[in-house]
Order: sequence, then C-alpha cells, then structure tokens
Amino acid sequence: MEKKDIIQAIQYLREFSKKRNFSQTIDLIINLKGIDVKKQGNNLDIFATLPHARKKKLKICALVGYELSQSAKIFDKVIVQDEFHKYQANPKLVTELTRDYDMFVAQANLMGPIATTFGRTLGPKGLMPNPRSGAVAPPESNLELLSIKLQKTVRLQTKKEAIVKAPVGSEDMKDEEIADNVLSAYNTLVHSLPQEEHNIKNVVLKTTMGPAIKIGENKDHIQERLKPKEKPMKSKKNE
Repeated sequence: MEKKDIIQAIQYLREFSKKRNFSQTIDLIINLKGIDVKKQGNNLDIFATLPHARKKKLKICALVGYELSQSAKIFDKVIVQDEFHKYQANPKLVTELTRDYDMFVAQANLMGPIATTFGRTLGPKGLMPNPRSGAVAPPESNLELLSIKLQKTVRLQTKKEAIVKAPVGSEDMKDEEIADNVLSAYNTLVHSLPQEEHNIKNVVLKTTMGPAIKIGENKDHIQERLKPKEKPMKSKKNE
C-alpha cells in the first residue's frame, strides 16, 4: 500500500465528512480474506506502536505497589496495592473504572492479586494489562517512557469477524501524520498474516460520524456511492 494513496483517501475523507463541533476520530478498518477467525488459533491479537500519538489522549489507570506508587502519578489514576481490598469487596467500583479509563497498567510482580481483584471485570472487556503492549511493568520501570509509548499503541484484533478496526488519528492531525500511522499499523498487521497482503481484502478509513472511504477508491465512485437515493414516488390511490 502506497503512502500517496493513503493521503488521497484522507483528503477524500475530509471532503465527504460533514463538519462537526468536535474533532472526530479516524479509524482504520482492514477487511481480511482467506482467514476463518471462527477456527481456534486464527484470531489475531497484536499491538502496534504508531509513529505519532493520536490527539485524543488515552486515560490510563495504574495498578501498582509501593515501588511504583510515586512515579505512577504521571497516569490519570493510581490505585496502590493497599487499596485493592476496597475494589475486591465492591466490584461495582471496578466497573466504574472501566467506564472512566481506556487502559490499565500493572506492576508485574502484582499480577496475581491484580487478576484476583480486577480480572473478572477487566478481562471480558479486553482491558486487563497485557505484557505484549508493555502495560505490565517491572518495579524498576521508567513509567514516563512507558506512558509515551502507550499513547502511541493500538490493538489490532479480530473478534467474531475477519475485520480489524483501530483508531489511528483524529481530524486535527496533519494528513502526513495520519498516513504514517495508517501505514505503520497496516504493515504491522500484514507481517502477522499467513499470506501477508494476499489476506487483505480492502482497507478503509472512517471518521466517527462520517462515511467509509476505501483506500484507492476513485472520487467519482465515492460521489456516486454517497449520492442521496431518490425516494420512490407514492402512487395515488384511486378515489
């Protein structure tokens, strides 16, 4: 996939998306072929580190012990081990955390009690700290560097269908930055596929409330596809 084609699709996306009173997220949607995700072992679940942070900052909650309790204050919320019992006694508090925070970071040597206290709620929502994303940190970690990395990290995952969807930017980013992020996420995914690009059906960009634009799609085709459909005229009943 060529960067120039991605930039062209971003320009069409801006042209055909209605202006909103907020900066819309731009999602990358990759439709796969030749992969049966219903078969065990065929599901994809990888993490990609993008070259540019998305403008929308992820809200991160840290679950740590005394070793990281001070340095973890760079995150939006810190829950230390001494407070775990409060959440274990009241699972509704954990549910509230899942509504307020996008990601969770864990101190590595506390994964046992973290799983016991938070796992039942975070696990099904895909929010358990994952070592493959870097979100499980040893007690001696530099959390400032980790925070920067996590703001650039996206999860590329298939669930019930052979589709991968991930936020790669927002409208207030430059076209070049969005294109860099798209290409980086795309290449990371392609290299994890058994037949690489032969497993790609098409690649789509979409704003939060706007139309989907295929990368490589002709502008005339987009205009025709998005043209309002004429409503059929109602026939008058004979009196």
